[in-house]
Amino acid sequence: MRVSVFGLGYVGCVSAACLAGMGHEVVGVDVNQVKVDLVNDGKAPVVEERIGALIAEFVGSGALRATGDVREAIMESEISLVCVGTPSEPNGSLCTTYLERVTEEIGAALADRGGRGGRHTVVFRSTMLPGTCTNLLVPILEKYVGGTAGVDFGVAVNPEFLREGTSVRDFFDPPKTVIGELDPASGDAVLALYDSLPGEVFRVPVPTAEAIKYADNAFHGLKIGFANELGAVCQALGVDSHQVMDVFLADRKLNISPAYLRPGFAFGGSCLPKDLRSLVHAAQRADVSVPILSHVLPSNSAHLERAVELVERTGKRRVGMFGLSFKPGTDDLRESPLVELAERLFGKGYDLRIHDANVSLSRLLGANREYVETRLPHLAQLLADSVDEVLDHAEVCLVGTRDPAVLSALPHGAEPLLIDLIHLPDADTRRTEPGYMGLAW
Repeated sequence: MRVSVFGLGYVGCVSAACLAGMGHEVVGVDVNQVKVDLVNDGKAPVVEERIGALIAEFVGSGALRATGDVREAIMESEISLVCVGTPSEPNGSLCTTYLERVTEEIGAALADRGGRGGRHTVVFRSTMLPGTCTNLLVPILEKYVGGTAGVDFGVAVNPEFLREGTSVRDFFDPPKTVIGELDPASGDAVLALYDSLPGEVFRVPVPTAEAIKYADNAFHGLKIGFANELGAVCQALGVDSHQVMDVFLADRKLNISPAYLRPGFAFGGSCLPKDLRSLVHAAQRADVSVPILSHVLPSNSAHLERAVELVERTGKRRVGMFGLSFKPGTDDLRESPLVELAERLFGKGYDLRIHDANVSLSRLLGANREYVETRLPHLAQLLADSVDEVLDHAEVCLVGTRDPAVLSALPHGAEPLLIDLIHLPDADTRRTEPGYMGLAW
């Protein structure tokens, strides 16, 4: 394919050289004439493993060159990759100035190009927040081109997952390829660009592709911060932190796995809250600052509060709840977030009915019974014996269980309103229906 790459920083330079290495005909574009001259002289404008040899080889073979002329690059290519920077503003917001400027220039060049050479596809690789492409960049392109995105020209978002220092290796062996497509033809064009690369390909809506890069980087930062905080606590307590993490990382069932990484309701139970509190307290006693660990429980409480706010926004007063124990298949109510939710709603004066097939006051014993009597002394009058009893009572239902009897009885339609706390198996269908609200989806 004939490819133009806008921006010859780390991402653009590596993308241009590696695409040339895959057999494409590539022209790099940059406003900085020094970078343009370096590439055309067969030299790398960035310091990166293997990049110098790649640029020298493919400039020499004629597969790669650079220019400062946007119009020339657009005229000679069928697909453009936008790799300009999106730095932070002083207040932390995303700076889209360079994105907007290059999009205007590409749009003007596409207007001059017209229909010559077939439909052109503009692919954004720059990191940008969800909504940036469809709400900001597509309107700019349509204004300058005088046409419709997805019809007269293609648009896609293709985030990169390149680490500085190993970016050439990462390009040729990516963890995944993500194509946010405005229309299928735009996605097809991007797919053809990476046809020979290994790894799973995900074709998703444009905003999803934009969000994935943030999910990755936020989690990477969280992992590093978690490991460093835990290491500091271990050091203060006289424990070998690397030995601890070696064992931690060996657990591929719960720790290094998809476990606990699907948005749902708040966590609870007899272990997680208690152990987090103990660990944070031990760190404080040892004068070790652990801002990530110390904010996990407050974050959990804030997520629970979102459910309360969803109920409040409905304006309804008769509320039903399905689920009460902290985990499916148990009657353990200790530190259950559903008990906490029921307590908050009851305290706010809502007329509440609750059904959990595993919870019966007559069977609750010991610490479990004591916990309920302390936190929800009025539980007996709130419990319903059947699913139908809750549905007949409620104007709005909170679903916190995957009990088959509950799932099969849940109605479709506007009444009662359903607030989904767990991402129901048919959530993707229900979310298009009136009366359905997902907690975080």
